[in-house]
Amino acid sequence: MNEMRADKGLAFMLQYENVAWYDAGAVRILDRRVYPGRIEFVTCRTHVEVMQAIRDMVTQSAGPYTAAGMGMALAAWECREKTKQAQLVFLEQAAVCIANARPTRKRMEQVCSGCLTAAKEALESGARVDEAIRAHVVRANNSRYSKVNEIAKYLVAMFPQKGTVMTQCFGETIVGMMLKEAKLAGKEVRLFCPETRPYFQGARLTATVCHDMGFDVTVITDNMPAFVMEREGVDVFTCAADAICLDGYVVNKVGTFQIAICASHFGIPTFVTGAPDAGHPTKDTVTIEMRDPEFTLQAMGIRTAAEGVKGYYPAFDLTPPHLISGIVTDRGV
Repeated sequence: MNEMRADKGLAFMLQYENVAWYDAGAVRILDRRVYPGRIEFVTCRTHVEVMQAIRDMVTQSAGPYTAAGMGMALAAWECREKTKQAQLVFLEQAAVCIANARPTRKRMEQVCSGCLTAAKEALESGARVDEAIRAHVVRANNSRYSKVNEIAKYLVAMFPQKGTVMTQCFGETIVGMMLKEAKLAGKEVRLFCPETRPYFQGARLTATVCHDMGFDVTVITDNMPAFVMEREGVDVFTCAADAICLDGYVVNKVGTFQIAICASHFGIPTFVTGAPDAGHPTKDTVTIEMRDPEFTLQAMGIRTAAEGVKGYYPAFDLTPPHLISGIVTDRGV
């Protein structure tokens, strides 16, 4: 790719090739389930394998958007020898398959829809469909990363000099852009990252990106936010969102709700980054993904509960608007 890319200067795991990348009939996805302990990639040979990798949390946060697009490029490779009409039918079916990998993510449908448009243009012009879709995914990433960069500018403007920021889960692009903009603004901030069980995205992913980009970062367990807010003088709580409903409810990694309650108690502002989601006019349109309860009975593969004990694992929760100080978008707060 010769065009300027918006991932320049960001941490390793935020580079497009290290999120998910299509090439010559395969998609490589960085396995975030084991990163940073090991740098391993899952190789998918079919779009169904890409869908399953997304469902199995090989990648998460905004990673599925890139993986979904690259999966569509792979689908184009799979059907390359069919007639144009048959290719289109195959790609439409692949789009439905991939978009439904995560029930909470309405935007997956938008990603796949954009890839279908790129595929139709390529079929009409006689261009390589798989390469056209990959090029579209890079352009879409550039657009998304650039918008997130604008969000980061508004967010960082609200950080005090030498401020203390608490995060939740892994906000993907906004974490990298937030830190990049903090550096450009000359703001020294320290970060506290709850570990975010049971996948430990805060400990493994957010904290790693913060460390890689040269910031003071401390991991805390998920039951420490209130204590840390009171003792360590937290100035801002910020997180991204899996969906922001038009009625103001925020859908994010389970635990966001309770941290927002703590922040409200201590008078600490809670800023959520992202865009309102037209696919969710109210909170009642949200399906909370219930994952394998066995994950709550272990920590990184080591069982912590006795056999016969039950687990419970809602992936997300809903934070009501009265606990949100502001939604930070690329158009302002």
